[in-house]
Amino acid sequence: MPPTAAPQHRYILFYKPYGVLSAFDDSEGQTTLADYVPFAGVESAGRLDQDSEGLMLLTDDGALAHRLTHPDHKLPKTYLAQVEGVPNETALARLRCGVLVKGKMTAPAEVALLAQEPFLPERLVPIRENAQVPTRWLRIVLREGRKRQVRHMTAAVGYPTLRLLRVAIGPLSLETLQPGEWRELSAEELMTLRRRLYA
Repeated sequence: MPPTAAPQHRYILFYKPYGVLSAFDDSEGQTTLADYVPFAGVESAGRLDQDSEGLMLLTDDGALAHRLTHPDHKLPKTYLAQVEGVPNETALARLRCGVLVKGKMTAPAEVALLAQEPFLPERLVPIRENAQVPTRWLRIVLREGRKRQVRHMTAAVGYPTLRLLRVAIGPLSLETLQPGEWRELSAEELMTLRRRLYA
């Protein structure tokens, strides 16, 4: 059985907007998590790049954060990636099997080409557009967390990522959150997450 969480711990789901650093302070004065989340002592359990958007879990429970980010536990993370061009079946198969990124093969991933554009909030800074080149959306599920992995993977098969959102971390999802919004996990969500991490 997983250990019982101490009642004083905080578990917060946050929808990180584009352009926000995944940290609570920055010496250069850039926008950080502290501009949105009014709690001291919590840290991000896993990061998103400044130019990526979506779901983050913020907590002061170091043990849970460690299990969440440790590659041994392989908790799936789900992304929506808008790519330049229309990936063909060969490219999709390569992404699913693994591609070479910085001298190392990525682990197998779940990759689906979406039939239509997902309904998402507008990004404050629009993507760069080329009227001559269409874009498509992919749903990608990873069980590893290498730096800028989705962007490196799609670029490796010839379809650069233009916009990237993380929409789920294991059983947790964005649901009704909007960019810049946060909420605390329910007791049921926390129990489900801990069961997945300590199974």
